[in-house]
Amino acid sequence: MDEKFKKLEEYLINLKKVLIAFSGGVDSTFLLKVCLDVLGKENVLAVTARSSTYPSRELEEAKELAKSLGANHEIIVSEELEVPGFSENPPERCYYCKKELFGKLVKIARERGFNFVLDGSNADDAGDFRPGMKAKDELGVKSPLKEAGLTKAEIRALSQKMGLPTWNKPSFACLASRFPYGERITGEKLDRVGRAEEILRGLGFSQYRVRNHADLARIEVLPEEIERFFERSLREKVVAEFKKLGFVYVSLDLTGYRTGSMNEGLKEEEKALWKS
Repeated sequence: MDEKFKKLEEYLINLKKVLIAFSGGVDSTFLLKVCLDVLGKENVLAVTARSSTYPSRELEEAKELAKSLGANHEIIVSEELEVPGFSENPPERCYYCKKELFGKLVKIARERGFNFVLDGSNADDAGDFRPGMKAKDELGVKSPLKEAGLTKAEIRALSQKMGLPTWNKPSFACLASRFPYGERITGEKLDRVGRAEEILRGLGFSQYRVRNHADLARIEVLPEEIERFFERSLREKVVAEFKKLGFVYVSLDLTGYRTGSMNEGLKEEEKALWKS
């Protein structure tokens, strides 16, 4: 892990001046901190996108993190629902999203004299179906953590060692990932899923997803937290609150939380088309 960290520092030194796609998550916060340490504040700009696919809470956390690190930080608007092809929610949905977002970041970098745009992709991201990687590669966006071979677990360990508050922050993906491919995504649906997940957060669940299947909510929590739903009072509270949001049915996924569960129904040939 220490060797990978050294490789990361050496990689960043050669980039000299960078713009970072900053979400405030584990990976991008770690990347921002290392860039600041290696390149200096004047050579680093963190940019966060305000979007209906990300809860306002995540945006506020990103602001506070950037401020605490002493980074130059800017907010831009990236409205995926206006991007042709995104709302229809095809398997390559993330490609359209990342193409639009990274396109804006590359434009800002060129106008402001930054040599490269960086994202927080890590070594683990190579194993999942991620059409957004194709857009990133087309636009020349670099992924230093991935290049250094750093895994999510290693990034968490290094973040803890560096005193970053995000070292144990739950993983988060944009709210669009809560919908099965082919189900149209709207602002109202995104808001409903976001509110449902806030209910689970308020009940103390550490990692969760609410997958939206038309009028059915499929809840994913960590396997070790599934047994909490055996408590009748908690179960009834969740059902009542979810129904207030408009869900007709509320279900619990017995497999538990896992990333990319909406990709499980995709055929291998569909995935192969969008491998970076």
